[in-house]
Amino acid sequence: QLQASGGGLVQAGGSLRLSCVVSGRTFSRYGMGWFRQAPGRERDVVAAISWSGGTTYYADSVKGRFTISRDNAKNTVYQQMNSLKPEDTAVYYCAGRNGQAMGTIQSSYQYWGQGTLVTVSS
Repeated sequence: QLQASGGGLVQAGGSLRLSCVVSGRTFSRYGMGWFRQAPGRERDVVAAISWSGGTTYYADSVKGRFTISRDNAKNTVYQQMNSLKPEDTAVYYCAGRNGQAMGTIQSSYQYWGQGTLVTVSS
């Protein structure tokens, strides 16, 4: 199971840190990712990280503002979100995929959390 948390309401320019705890699986064997779905839009990849944390990916829209990281000892993946903008408002999902590489394609992820809502006010 994947349990995401950390969402909430924040003003533009503010910060939030999302967490996703993975239970019941060998966390270190999985590539992890964060996706988001804004109202009326498709779900898109935001960031992804390999099993070791040595390889990361960021969507252009969040580069320089978001940072994905993981702590394999705590079975947790994080997403630090700074300089938030109203267009970052969305439900954020964490996801895990078999194999240790990171991935940017939704269909390559087998395990999904329930989502956490981030609302950025202007």
